[in-house]
Formats: sequence, structure tokens, C-alpha cells
Amino acid sequence: MPKDKSASHEKIILAAMEEFTEKGFRDASIRAIAKKAGITSGGLYRHFKDKEDMFNSLVEPAEKKLEQWMNSHVEQGYAALYSGDLTGMWDSNETEMVTEVMYPYRKEFKLIFCCSQGTKYENFLEKIIIYSQESMKEAFEGFKKQGFTVVELSDNELHMMMSAYINALIQPIMHDYSEEDTKHYIKTIETFFMPGWHKVVGC
Repeated sequence: MPKDKSASHEKIILAAMEEFTEKGFRDASIRAIAKKAGITSGGLYRHFKDKEDMFNSLVEPAEKKLEQWMNSHVEQGYAALYSGDLTGMWDSNETEMVTEVMYPYRKEFKLIFCCSQGTKYENFLEKIIIYSQESMKEAFEGFKKQGFTVVELSDNELHMMMSAYINALIQPIMHDYSEEDTKHYIKTIETFFMPGWHKVVGC
């Protein structure tokens, strides 16, 4: 009787998640993953081309979900800003990125942030920071057009501020906090950082 390929695939996924989380991509072993999944290394290669293909398949759904959210977040923020709905603009911020996108995919994002050295994802956090930095710079121009006095920041200053903000936000993901604690800590971070952003844009 043939084996259930979907069941085997699920076992590999669970084993790979465990191995990558424990050892990181570079030190993770195909042989160890196969052993945990209860199959041979050769059997594993019938499901994935190589170790990196396996890692990518674990995290790509989370990456796509985040990309969709960030694009939508920026569009909504700009629309609110240029329509004069400043409350709506401030309500749409990166704290939602953690609670609505990252926490549901917390295992996958922990792999990206903590275990991806040696893969195309090893600089993923920096890419998020740069994307947010460029979006904020464009928002600054929008605030200026609305008549607000925006503090002039160098690219280095803005990068440091955005890096501190984003790194603070992802700590609950990196440290496996409960959903309740995550929401509480994210609210604390928002309370700390948002007055600073308001002061920078003059409103």
C-alpha cells in the first residue's frame, strides 16, 4: 500500500521547523531532519530540492503575508494623510504588523529573524527597516504639504529611529511571548514611541 505523501510532507515540515529553530539554517542537518521525520535522506529530497528550498518553503507564506500588509498599510496611510484624516493615518501603524501578521506566523518569523543566516532572508529585518524608513520619508513630505513643521532628519538619524522602533516591536516574536503578553508589550512600545513620531512631524 503506497505511503501518504501529504502525511510524509507534513512530518518533514514539522521536523524541519524544529531543526531550523534549534540549530539555525547553517547548522541544521538534512540527515537530522529526515531522522526526525522518520524517512530517509533520499526520501526527503523527493519533497525538497535542498536545505535552502526547505527553509524557504517554511517562511515564504509569512513573507508574502507581510509584503501584502506593508503595501496596504502604506497605501492606507498616504490616503488618510492626503485626505486630512490624521487620526486614521496614525491608527494604521507598525504595531498592527506584529499583532495581525507576525504573531499568527510567529514560528516562521522567528526563523527569519533568528535562524536565517546563510539564506536569502538573513538581511530581512534590515529590508523591513529600510522600507519603513523610505515610507516615513515620503510621509514627511506629505505632512509638509499639509502645512506641518516637520523636523529635518538626516537619513542616518531616521534609520536609527526606525531601527530602534522595529527592533522593539519584534521582540515578542523573537522571545516567544504569549499572545496576551505580546499585545500588552506592543501597546507599551506604541505608548513610548508614538509621541516621538508625533513631535517629529509637528502634529
